Amino acid sequence: MIISVEEAYKLYTEEDVIFADCRFNLQDSQWGMEQYQHRHIPNAVYFDLEKDLSGEVKSTGGRHPLPSLDTFTARLAERGINRDTTVVVYCQNRAFSSRMYWLLKFIGHPNVYLMNGGIQDWMETGYSVTKSNPIQSKSQYGDYQIQEHLVADMPYVKQHKEEERVVLIDSRSYERYLGKHEPIDHKAGHIPGAVNSDWTKILDENQLLKAKDNLKEYFMNYQDANEIIVYCGSGVTAAPNVVALWRAGFRNVRLYVGSFSDWISYEENEIETL
Repeated sequence: MIISVEEAYKLYTEEDVIFADCRFNLQDSQWGMEQYQHRHIPNAVYFDLEKDLSGEVKSTGGRHPLPSLDTFTARLAERGINRDTTVVVYCQNRAFSSRMYWLLKFIGHPNVYLMNGGIQDWMETGYSVTKSNPIQSKSQYGDYQIQEHLVADMPYVKQHKEEERVVLIDSRSYERYLGKHEPIDHKAGHIPGAVNSDWTKILDENQLLKAKDNLKEYFMNYQDANEIIVYCGSGVTAAPNVVALWRAGFRNVRLYVGSFSDWISYEENEIETL
């Protein structure tokens, strides 16, 4: 569920809540932890995109593959989170918190919320921040239930992307989708058959996720789809598009975690440019 800063604060005052601070900078991997150490929301623990929310990079699987779920749940327990904990996730731009939100949904965590705002919004509302971290670790997370219907791998994408009423969404910028500009991956273009929905278009002028009705309008071309598969460069900025699709009322949505960086790691896979 997406909640406002005010709703997150209300949760914090009424029940046992742990905030997951997921701030990260793809150009400076230390930035997020430094920001957390400088100040964070009370009862917040830090999760690093590359150390906690991603697994080991291999020859295939993309630049930010899924972490081992046993390792991920152990990291949750280390930070005081078990299956019964209410978790509120936040970051600076909705991208990294969406990755965490999706991961918690993927393991079937019962009570998880995405705060539609960052620490700046929290402070501007008048709420306090801290440098301390009083959270006590748990012995273990508990059982988790993988939600297979939320994820797609390369063979799944290859098998289903041409099916009628299956929509494959490329969440990157239009220039990267076209293949005219590729600053990261060694090939440029997109997966054949994909349509482009730049993930930044789901945010308003304040960098907040748009309202449900606005998102319904943005995604209206996909309303007849039986299934939507979403990807980006490495599976990170596709996550906010997945969250936005959920908010707009779509349910059969899968995240291709490996995304374009995984797709092009298989030499036989074709790409398209425009």
